[in-house]
Amino acid sequence: MINRVVLVGRLTRDPELRKTPSGASVCSYTLAVSRNRSAQPGQPEADFINCVTWNRQAETMAQYLHKGSLLGIEGRIQTRSYDNQQGVRVYVTEVITDSVQFLEPKSAGNSQPRNMQNANPYGSASSYSQPDYVDDAFGSFDSNDTLDIASDDLPF
Repeated sequence: MINRVVLVGRLTRDPELRKTPSGASVCSYTLAVSRNRSAQPGQPEADFINCVTWNRQAETMAQYLHKGSLLGIEGRIQTRSYDNQQGVRVYVTEVITDSVQFLEPKSAGNSQPRNMQNANPYGSASSYSQPDYVDDAFGSFDSNDTLDIASDDLPF
């Protein structure tokens, strides 16, 4: 069976970092991924995909990324369900990431004033904006470098 996902998109909000009771870091975020076709000509559309990253990679994302940051991710789709406070079964589908690539250089937004909003490919400027700047934790590494992950760092 194959369950692989590769996405490129922008963060819709700052990543949310939490710790599990066992001390593992988990980062939740939503990635806006544009569609190739839109219902109305001239009006780009996007899918908003919930994603989760674990451990050291989660901490790095929370430290260096923010709303509007451009990311490339690779992972797998996972589904789960739970009963909410009203007793209704809630189904969740999310991408569990294995690899995250920061796709903008550190100086991506330094050429414009901090309060200036950029053009929004996903709708109105008030709902989504480009970042003021993006800091790339892996900017000094070659694209062929890999992360050393110990088996203790894996969530399963």
